[in-house]
Amino acid sequence: MENIPKRIVFFDGVCGLCNKTVDFLIRWDKSETLRYAPLQGYTAKRLLTKLEVEDLDRVVYYRDGKYLVSSTAVLRLLLDVGGWWKLLSIFLILPAFVRNRVYYFIAKRRYKWFGKSQTCRLPSSSEKHLFLD
Repeated sequence: MENIPKRIVFFDGVCGLCNKTVDFLIRWDKSETLRYAPLQGYTAKRLLTKLEVEDLDRVVYYRDGKYLVSSTAVLRLLLDVGGWWKLLSIFLILPAFVRNRVYYFIAKRRYKWFGKSQTCRLPSSSEKHLFLD
């Protein structure tokens, strides 16, 4: 495929927790290597499987040609943005099925705990270059 960024974070664009996570990643990604695309958008439909697009309970991290999902995606993102956050990547030593139990416990309750928007997150003018449609 043509001109695909090396690192794309696919997220639920209407999820309050997901949008706060994107805000966090933008703040910590000093080199601006990450790009962001809502699971409800064109880029997700073009690059992901139908199951990945429809499963709004999991984040998908496209990293250097590989697709990472759920807790693996989150922990790898923390490692990539650096700072003391990379210390949390120690949890990658746990099997994914163990980590994902915690991940899905939170994911299933995220709308209740963090809210849900009627529309996808719109980037500010200073963030626009980081977002894919």
